[in-house]
Amino acid sequence: MKMSRSIAWIGVLAMSVALYYGFTEGNFFIDGGMILDNPWGIVSMVDLYVGFILFSMWIFFREKNLFSSIIWIIAMMMFGFLTGSLYVAIHLGKSKGDWNKFFMGWRSEG
Repeated sequence: MKMSRSIAWIGVLAMSVALYYGFTEGNFFIDGGMILDNPWGIVSMVDLYVGFILFSMWIFFREKNLFSSIIWIIAMMMFGFLTGSLYVAIHLGKSKGDWNKFFMGWRSEG
């Protein structure tokens, strides 16, 4: 579990650096338009958002609080796997080595 937490925190760092670079060196609307003009850019976006939706389903499943689920899912759709990495890192820590608690959240308590 310790290695998983390290990988998740590396993901947070990598996504933070990548997003910073993208927002400071690129133009979101111009560059995004170029991506959507390319058929493989569209494939990549569909792939990405299918992943976001599937990951968000897991968040919704494991969170007990509806408001918390909604906030995490909105963040997931806005910031992608920066949010996913952060969510995993936080909940790996909260699960204290219990993989069932990590994957199932509050549902593991019953």
